Amino acid sequence: MSIIYYFVIVGATDNPIYETDIVPSSRSSSLREDHKHLNQFITHAALDVVEEVQWTTQAMYLKSIDRFNEYYVSSFVTGNNVKFMLLHDHKSEDSIKNFFNDVYEVYVKVLMNPFYEKNSPITNPQFDTRVKAIARRFL
Repeated sequence: MSIIYYFVIVGATDNPIYETDIVPSSRSSSLREDHKHLNQFITHAALDVVEEVQWTTQAMYLKSIDRFNEYYVSSFVTGNNVKFMLLHDHKSEDSIKNFFNDVYEVYVKVLMNPFYEKNSPITNPQFDTRVKAIARRFL
Protein backbone atom coordinates (compact mmCIF):
# COMPACT_ATOMS: atom_id res chain seq x y z
CA MET A 1 0.00 0.00 0.00
CA SER A 2 1.25 3.45 -0.84
CA ILE A 3 1.06 5.90 2.03
CA ILE A 4 -0.55 9.23 2.10
CA TYR A 5 -0.57 11.33 5.21
CA TYR A 6 -3.96 11.35 6.88
CA PHE A 7 -4.66 14.13 9.37
CA VAL A 8 -7.72 14.38 11.57
CA ILE A 9 -8.83 16.66 14.39
CA VAL A 10 -11.08 14.91 16.90
CA GLY A 11 -13.22 17.03 19.21
CA ALA A 12 -13.49 16.72 22.98
CA THR A 13 -16.61 14.61 22.53
CA ASP A 14 -14.78 12.25 20.12
CA ASN A 15 -16.46 13.68 17.05
CA PRO A 16 -14.41 14.41 13.92
CA ILE A 17 -13.97 18.16 13.48
CA TYR A 18 -11.67 18.15 10.45
CA GLU A 19 -9.98 15.55 8.27
CA THR A 20 -7.82 15.60 5.19
CA ASP A 21 -5.56 13.39 3.13
CA ILE A 22 -2.21 14.92 2.35
CA VAL A 23 -0.87 13.37 -0.82
CA PRO A 24 2.79 14.06 -1.57
CA SER A 25 3.19 15.59 -4.99
CA SER A 26 5.05 12.50 -6.22
CA ARG A 27 2.06 10.25 -5.47
CA SER A 28 -1.12 9.80 -7.46
CA SER A 29 -4.21 11.59 -6.21
CA SER A 30 -6.24 8.46 -7.01
CA LEU A 31 -4.85 6.93 -3.83
CA ARG A 32 -7.12 9.15 -1.77
CA GLU A 33 -10.23 7.01 -2.00
CA ASP A 34 -8.43 3.66 -2.07
CA HIS A 35 -7.33 3.84 1.57
CA LYS A 36 -9.63 6.42 3.12
CA HIS A 37 -11.61 3.93 5.18
CA LEU A 38 -8.48 2.12 6.34
CA ASN A 39 -6.91 5.43 7.39
CA GLN A 40 -10.03 6.34 9.35
CA PHE A 41 -10.10 2.92 11.00
CA ILE A 42 -6.44 3.06 12.06
CA THR A 43 -6.71 6.54 13.58
CA HIS A 44 -10.03 5.71 15.28
CA ALA A 45 -8.48 2.62 16.85
CA ALA A 46 -5.61 4.75 18.17
CA LEU A 47 -7.98 7.05 20.08
CA ASP A 48 -8.03 4.64 23.03
CA VAL A 49 -4.24 4.75 23.24
CA VAL A 50 -4.28 8.56 23.09
CA GLU A 51 -6.77 8.70 25.95
CA GLU A 52 -4.55 6.41 28.06
CA VAL A 53 -1.31 8.25 27.33
CA GLN A 54 -2.62 11.82 27.67
CA TRP A 55 -3.17 11.39 31.41
CA THR A 56 0.36 10.12 32.07
CA THR A 57 2.19 13.18 30.70
CA GLN A 58 1.93 16.95 30.77
CA ALA A 59 3.18 17.27 27.20
CA MET A 60 0.76 18.22 24.45
CA TYR A 61 2.74 16.37 21.78
CA LEU A 62 2.47 12.65 22.50
CA LYS A 63 4.80 11.51 19.69
CA SER A 64 4.12 8.21 17.94
CA ILE A 65 1.51 6.54 20.13
CA ASP A 66 0.40 3.59 18.02
CA ARG A 67 1.52 1.42 15.13
CA PHE A 68 -0.36 -0.60 12.53
CA ASN A 69 1.86 -2.64 10.19
CA GLU A 70 4.24 -0.04 8.70
CA TYR A 71 2.07 2.94 9.69
CA TYR A 72 2.50 5.15 12.74
CA VAL A 73 -0.07 7.34 14.45
CA SER A 74 1.24 10.48 16.13
CA SER A 75 -0.92 12.65 18.34
CA PHE A 76 -1.14 16.11 19.87
CA VAL A 77 -3.72 16.92 22.57
CA THR A 78 -4.85 20.47 23.29
CA GLY A 79 -5.73 21.85 26.70
CA ASN A 80 -9.46 21.40 26.06
CA ASN A 81 -9.02 17.72 25.05
CA VAL A 82 -9.13 18.17 21.27
CA LYS A 83 -6.89 15.60 19.60
CA PHE A 84 -4.81 16.14 16.46
CA MET A 85 -3.86 12.80 14.91
CA LEU A 86 -1.54 12.10 11.98
CA LEU A 87 -1.16 8.76 10.21
CA HIS A 88 2.24 8.42 8.52
CA ASP A 89 4.75 5.83 7.36
CA HIS A 90 8.02 7.15 8.75
CA LYS A 91 9.26 8.52 12.03
CA SER A 92 10.31 12.13 11.73
CA GLU A 93 9.47 13.39 15.19
CA ASP A 94 10.82 16.92 14.78
CA SER A 95 8.95 17.70 11.57
CA ILE A 96 5.73 16.14 12.88
CA LYS A 97 5.99 18.14 16.11
CA ASN A 98 6.49 21.35 14.10
CA PHE A 99 3.52 20.42 11.90
CA PHE A 100 1.29 19.95 14.96
CA ASN A 101 2.46 23.21 16.57
CA ASP A 102 1.76 25.25 13.45
CA VAL A 103 -1.64 23.62 12.90
CA TYR A 104 -2.45 24.32 16.55
CA GLU A 105 -1.80 28.03 15.96
CA VAL A 106 -4.20 28.02 13.01
CA TYR A 107 -6.75 26.06 15.06
CA VAL A 108 -6.60 28.61 17.89
CA LYS A 109 -7.38 31.35 15.35
CA VAL A 110 -10.49 29.39 14.33
CA LEU A 111 -11.51 29.15 18.00
CA MET A 112 -11.20 32.92 18.34
CA ASN A 113 -13.85 33.43 15.65
CA PRO A 114 -17.06 34.39 17.50
CA PHE A 115 -19.15 32.59 14.87
CA TYR A 116 -17.41 29.24 15.33
CA GLU A 117 -19.13 26.85 17.70
CA LYS A 118 -16.66 24.77 19.72
CA ASN A 119 -16.40 21.07 18.69
CA SER A 120 -18.32 21.63 15.46
CA PRO A 121 -16.85 20.70 12.05
CA ILE A 122 -14.41 23.18 10.56
CA THR A 123 -15.59 23.90 7.03
CA ASN A 124 -13.58 27.05 6.36
CA PRO A 125 -11.65 26.58 3.09
CA GLN A 126 -8.89 28.91 4.33
CA PHE A 127 -8.25 26.56 7.27
CA ASP A 128 -7.92 23.64 4.85
CA THR A 129 -5.53 25.61 2.64
CA ARG A 130 -3.37 26.61 5.59
CA VAL A 131 -3.20 23.05 6.98
CA LYS A 132 -2.10 21.72 3.59
CA ALA A 133 0.50 24.49 3.24
CA ILE A 134 1.88 23.61 6.67
CA ALA A 135 1.97 19.93 5.66
CA ARG A 136 3.93 20.75 2.49
CA ARG A 137 6.45 22.64 4.59
CA PHE A 138 7.02 19.96 7.24
CA LEU A 139 5.93 16.58 5.90
